[in-house]
Amino acid sequence: MRKAAYGLVVAMAALVAGGGPSQAQVATEAPAAVPGARPVTVEHILVHAPTLEGNLEGEAVDRDVYVLLPPGYAANPHKRYPVVYALHGYSIGAAQWMAEIHVPQTVEGAYAQGAREMIVVLPDAKTVHNGSMYSSSVTTGDFETFISRDLVAYIDGHYRSIPKRESRGLAGHSMGGYGTARIGIKHADVFGALYMLSPCCLSPRALGPIDPKTWTLLEGVKAPADSATLPFMARAQLATAAAWSPNPHNPPLYLDLPVKEGEPRPDILAKWAANAPLAFLDQYVGALRQYRAIAIDVGDQDSLKVDAGKLHEALDSYRIANSFEIYPGTHTSHVAFRIQEQVIPFFSRALDFNETP
Repeated sequence: MRKAAYGLVVAMAALVAGGGPSQAQVATEAPAAVPGARPVTVEHILVHAPTLEGNLEGEAVDRDVYVLLPPGYAANPHKRYPVVYALHGYSIGAAQWMAEIHVPQTVEGAYAQGAREMIVVLPDAKTVHNGSMYSSSVTTGDFETFISRDLVAYIDGHYRSIPKRESRGLAGHSMGGYGTARIGIKHADVFGALYMLSPCCLSPRALGPIDPKTWTLLEGVKAPADSATLPFMARAQLATAAAWSPNPHNPPLYLDLPVKEGEPRPDILAKWAANAPLAFLDQYVGALRQYRAIAIDVGDQDSLKVDAGKLHEALDSYRIANSFEIYPGTHTSHVAFRIQEQVIPFFSRALDFNETP
């Protein structure tokens, strides 16, 4: 066993270094309420996820989902609307993210300032280790397919959506930005426009020194629920391993860590690298050209801006139309403003509001 300890420095580590959350909930500022803004209707529903059935972590297969129906929905019983699916970040659920981005006020404000009305759907993907990574895993369940197939089918079957890809948008912040990149790259047949806010985990990460106590803590976890006692980044390592290196033959956590007894495990590191959007984007260039619009933004005080810039450059290199903005702010400080002033107006322009097939 080497004296030096090793650890995988995943992009979620940049959340802390870049001014991101080190705990579940953060306080954020909101834009001023827009005079005359009409209220949306918020419905809290449970959506069954067949693709999560049998997961080894015991994650709930009936998922909390919040549906924001636009002000005109009830008054226009025959009108159909585009849908935007909005994905939350690591360590929080959908309800907590709504509080951080001041929804529904910011969505209502966007409509009051001229954005066209749409349905906004916020699914919960929090897990026992604090986040699913919106990935496909026997350990956590297949959250990627839940979002791209099960949830879309449910919304199209229960609400007056416009059921075509050109009328569906996908957005997300941090881990949700990663989910937007991952799902968006692989499922251009489902969505028509993407907006990534401060996306994490875009590129493969190299090994680097880490406190040996962290890996001792991780290897000492004897049950999934025990991860609640771990520090933020240690717990994030478990979440990443559960999503990207599941192992049904390794109870009780059913995952493989990229370091064992101080030694790096190249086979596990390769699995993690394979889940980085910048590593697999090249395989989906043709599909990505189908998007009506793609946007990426990140705060200037967020170290995730480096990888966000690389994603922008990769899209540019293939002549895939996209916009990229670095704005004044940290990882979370101005995301509520972005929702009202950028995200909802972006989808108002990018999505197809034509109700005919």
